[in-house]
Amino acid sequence: MKTISFQSDILPLKNELFRMALRITQNREEAEDVVQETMIKVWNRREQWSQLESIEAFCLTICRNLALDKMRRMDNQAQSLDDDIDPLDQSHGANPEQVAIQNDRTQMVRQIIDELPERLRTCMQLRDIEGKSYRDIAAILDITEQQVKVNIFRARQAVRERYLKIEKNF
Repeated sequence: MKTISFQSDILPLKNELFRMALRITQNREEAEDVVQETMIKVWNRREQWSQLESIEAFCLTICRNLALDKMRRMDNQAQSLDDDIDPLDQSHGANPEQVAIQNDRTQMVRQIIDELPERLRTCMQLRDIEGKSYRDIAAILDITEQQVKVNIFRARQAVRERYLKIEKNF
């Protein structure tokens, strides 16, 4: 195994850990706390680093577990992920109406994803947002690659069906 450095191997994962924690907790401050707790736990277990196959999977697993624990303690108090979306952002060169429609659709899809069961939501985030391989996701979640594929399929199918149902009613 290679030598693992906290500064060069673990600290660069902080944004990825934050996105995962944010997706689970749906609260920026709680997600920041989870990332900080994750970094402390990873540091305190530095003697184990040389035995790990993937330090990234190790960090993401700790982060996920801490976020889930925090959610259990918070009794699933959900807040919107979209506090920082600027509805007037016209960087796409579109007219304001198109920008508003696109922002509404994005917000709707994020809300639908947030309503998914935790395991489906996490699998979908790790694959579609973080770009993780099925193997990495299986290691992070401690499930088989086949279970990962099934969870991602079900998550995508649920999002698609719910989105089409909402769009049909408008």
